[in-house]
Amino acid sequence: MRYDAHEILIAPARATAHPARLLAGISLGVPVFVALSFVYAAVLPLLFGPEAWARIAPGVGAATNPEGVLINLFIFGLLIAALGLTLRLVHRRDLWSVVGPRPLALHQFTRAMGVMILLYGAILLLPMPEGLDPVSNLDPGRWLMLLPLAVLGLFLQVFAEELVFRGYLQSQLAARFSSPLIWMALPSLMFAALHFDPVGFGSNSWIVVAWAAAFGLAAADLTARSGTLGPATALHFINNFSAILIAAPRGQFDGMALYAYPFQADNADALWAMMPVDLLILICGWLAIRLSLRR
Repeated sequence: MRYDAHEILIAPARATAHPARLLAGISLGVPVFVALSFVYAAVLPLLFGPEAWARIAPGVGAATNPEGVLINLFIFGLLIAALGLTLRLVHRRDLWSVVGPRPLALHQFTRAMGVMILLYGAILLLPMPEGLDPVSNLDPGRWLMLLPLAVLGLFLQVFAEELVFRGYLQSQLAARFSSPLIWMALPSLMFAALHFDPVGFGSNSWIVVAWAAAFGLAAADLTARSGTLGPATALHFINNFSAILIAAPRGQFDGMALYAYPFQADNADALWAMMPVDLLILICGWLAIRLSLRR
């Protein structure tokens, strides 16, 4: 399997490709992000005011109200800031070096977005598993009013994760190790591990982790094949737009969802019933974007 375009992202990483540098980067970036998150958490009550914060705060942890969703999404801007600092201090690189050439990344992102929108339009015509049709959740007027902020926050979330896992970790590992078993698999496993949530998903946590690992591998392949983060970001954005802003399980990141599924995230029967559809969308999206990159 040839990934010639991947050299675009690997080349800037070669000067600091020693694993010790990567460990140093992680050791700096994680505490910086955690510290910024504590500041963020301390500022929020002051920003909203005591009365509003008392109403909002109970829904922040599981993102069960619109404000909680937006708070959880915008925190990823701090992850981008922490990564930017890490790249500058540890690797002598700028943030754009893990994205790829901006015009090319934007072109590929736009093309992949178009493909994914067409795919989701087709998927919507498929019947849902019996008894799992979503029901109305957030008032459409309020949803539309908050949609610009939600789209911005959602883009920050998916872009931050792509920067860290497919941009930074993948390029640094690929600059040191030639085997895709290392530079594709390790970031994908780390990405999957961050989705382990036994509180929110119960016994379904390992199903979610497995799906996230599969998503990570698909995004890693698209990044290596394209030489930019554009296609993987588009795949990630449309997936999360559907899961967060269109329809979500009751009680788990459903605060900004226009519809809600009539089950909770820890319902094993419902999740297994939904999994074939989710895997179909992921596989078809990955293949469709790969085909679009050939044109």
